[in-house]
Amino acid sequence: MRLLIRPAFLERLQEPFRPHPARRAQPPGPGLARPHHPGRDPMNHLLLRPVAEADLADLVRMAAASADGISSLPNDEAKLAARIAASLQSFASTDDASGEETYLFVLEDLQAGQVVGCSGIAASAGFFDRFYSYRNEFVVHASAALGVSQRMHTLHLCHDLTGATLLTSFYLDPAYERGPAAQLLSRSRLLFIRAHANRFSERIAAESPGITDPDGQSPFWDAVGRRFFGMDYPQAEVIVGGRSKAFIADLMPPSPIYVALLPEAAQWALGQLHPVGEVPFSVLQDEGFDADTYVDIFDGGPTVEAPLASLRSVRLARDVVVRDEPDLGPREWALLACTERTRFRAVLAEVGRAVDAATAARVGARAGDPLVVTPLQTEVAA
Repeated sequence: MRLLIRPAFLERLQEPFRPHPARRAQPPGPGLARPHHPGRDPMNHLLLRPVAEADLADLVRMAAASADGISSLPNDEAKLAARIAASLQSFASTDDASGEETYLFVLEDLQAGQVVGCSGIAASAGFFDRFYSYRNEFVVHASAALGVSQRMHTLHLCHDLTGATLLTSFYLDPAYERGPAAQLLSRSRLLFIRAHANRFSERIAAESPGITDPDGQSPFWDAVGRRFFGMDYPQAEVIVGGRSKAFIADLMPPSPIYVALLPEAAQWALGQLHPVGEVPFSVLQDEGFDADTYVDIFDGGPTVEAPLASLRSVRLARDVVVRDEPDLGPREWALLACTERTRFRAVLAEVGRAVDAATAARVGARAGDPLVVTPLQTEVAA
């Protein structure tokens, strides 16, 4: 089944690169259905916490369900067990400057007694190898003699994001996709980073999966990577298996790629988002991440980045204290987190200028524990 190419395609190539949301308005073709979005009610029975060894079976289930879109959540029980072990070690570590830590969180529905999502942080992208991306640039080719000037879109292999903190491993059960659960699962990581800034970079990045056709093939990979590796996209994904993609850069040409020379299907796919990435990508966009500069060297999906201090959750975050008596002032729906490293917890809660003891108890807060709140996106919380 071939991809459907948008009309006025050639005209779009002369415009600045704008991946989303404009370019995700039309699906690339049959077989790439949009995700289902259930109800929007705030859910105060959800708890985000660090992963535990007992969560392995839930991670195996979620990895199998997300096999189409999350290479950083491998569908392999042994590798997932290793991810849990690495996360436990990272939370326990007292070394604030290492940079090799990886943290994994799970979202638990306390009413259902089930883990319904996960998300992660890699303290330093490319800690062991350089972290490669394609950087979108434009060059002008002009001839005064002919009176011709052409602005051309090019892709430059780069490792600009090496050392940035990477948000990884987002998966949310489809029944929870619409509403504040996605915010709790994604944005709480930024509160953890804010609270333990010495462990992380001031620059935050996240990769989103690019589109594939109904057979699991990537138009961008077929046009670029496959030419140099001699293997199809699913095979390449298995080889990477959540590891560094530095070996790809060893085989890829260092010279710029002129987008206009790629097949139209690959051009259309560049910067496009796989449907499984719609929900987390939307949360990141609302945070203020830039999606115009980088794309993944594997499938051409958007790679977002931003300074930590510019992100909404961090800009609007405030430290709060616990009061024994209820706060009778104005209240708003917010993310509330206890940021003590080994006991990090985050929930959705209605809070005022302070937090009462009953609300603080939901995140296991003790007297003197650091608490932070940041408001929910109002259109979702309503």
